[in-house]
Amino acid sequence: MEKDLRQNTSHILRVVLYGPESTGKTTLAKALAKHYQTQWVKEFARDYLQNKWEEQQAVCTLEDLPIIVAGQLELENQKLDKANKVMFCDTNVVVTRVWSETHFDGYCHPEILAYSEKWSYDLYLLTGIDIPWVKDDLRDRPDDRQSMFDHFKSTLDKLQKNYVVLDGNQDLRLNRAMASIDPLLKKV
Repeated sequence: MEKDLRQNTSHILRVVLYGPESTGKTTLAKALAKHYQTQWVKEFARDYLQNKWEEQQAVCTLEDLPIIVAGQLELENQKLDKANKVMFCDTNVVVTRVWSETHFDGYCHPEILAYSEKWSYDLYLLTGIDIPWVKDDLRDRPDDRQSMFDHFKSTLDKLQKNYVVLDGNQDLRLNRAMASIDPLLKKV
């Protein structure tokens, strides 16, 4: 990676929407940000890779991953000062780590691994696979949802991250997420 990336420090709680593709992360991030009247950080990779697809008909490569990590962190750092007690990240470096490991035969760039262990987030909302998979230009694992979920979960366990699994319809997920976030906000 070209430069040492730094996560800005703050007392704002950082909550990551985390899990396999097409599990409602963006919808949930928007709903939570609206409920808490705060900021949510969109997924840098989605716009970056969609542009790559439209311009070159090319998919993500290992060379794209450091760019994605840096772009995501930049968006996160920009939103942090505007957030109200909590900020919702519609992905983070741990997601990039998992994606790299599952798409490139277990390999992940050493600096991405280091950032995934070093950067701090207060809560991960691991979205379950019990909602329908929706096809788009970037999604590529409709038949591997369980193995992807298992890899996402085992990575959180390995890194000893604080997380909650969210299953069920959107209302159930939203209510469970709020029940997990509210106690954290009382500590801020």
